[in-house]
Amino acid sequence: MKTALLQLNVSDDPAKNLPRTTAMVRQAVDQGAEFVLTPEVTNCVSTSRAHQTQVLAHEGDDETLSGLRSIADELGIHLLIGSLALKTDDPQGRFANRSFLIGPDGGILARYDKIHMFDVAISDTETYAESSGYRPGTQAVLASTDFAPIGMAICYDMRFPKLSNALVNAGALILTYPSAFSPVTGAAHWHSLLRARAIEAGAWVLAPAQTGTHPGRSDKARRTYGHSLAIDPWGKVVLDAGVSPGVYIFELELNKVAEARRRIPSRENARRFDGP
Repeated sequence: MKTALLQLNVSDDPAKNLPRTTAMVRQAVDQGAEFVLTPEVTNCVSTSRAHQTQVLAHEGDDETLSGLRSIADELGIHLLIGSLALKTDDPQGRFANRSFLIGPDGGILARYDKIHMFDVAISDTETYAESSGYRPGTQAVLASTDFAPIGMAICYDMRFPKLSNALVNAGALILTYPSAFSPVTGAAHWHSLLRARAIEAGAWVLAPAQTGTHPGRSDKARRTYGHSLAIDPWGKVVLDAGVSPGVYIFELELNKVAEARRRIPSRENARRFDGP
């Protein structure tokens, strides 16, 4: 099954980002893709909460969501919108970081709100407090399709194997980690973490990513790592997109899941234990 990861460099203007993203979806389908995935915060990358409040919308009013649902319907593809930043009714005014799986008729097959918030101090000059602006989700989501069950996750979720284990135990053959990853932690951990999730799960890991320095009106520019990855269930990196925005195609061979799980039946070999 031909599959496409879109590596994006979006700005803080959702209206300008949408036509570029839809053009890349068309390009992917022109190259034969039946399943297309976009990165985290496909609609808007911004470091300014005030600006986000001005340009973001609730799910029912979001133009990026409606536009991408329309193109999935037009082209007859499955489309994972890695995530959208959306307004919510949170009493603290926080947004949702929400992933959507769209079916070939444009319908929403599944929604997932990012559970784990990126609240870290990487250095004296690079800190993140995602929970100050985003409301964490509470529900793990396994999405059904006609080709494979998909375990939905987002970015920082990759550091929490309990989530991926729960998704695989529920039947996931594919784990998705759309991301807007820090360049510092990306260089140190991105490939290792995602390969580990694939190996321990015996599942495909698909991680479309944002890349580069993101245009915006804030004085503090946001930079992301790139290197969108497709990793097979044996842990082999089938695709590494490097740092350039673009459409990256690979063959999603789902028969490799059963093969990897037969060779290393770690789920069957797992045992309960006491302590420590």
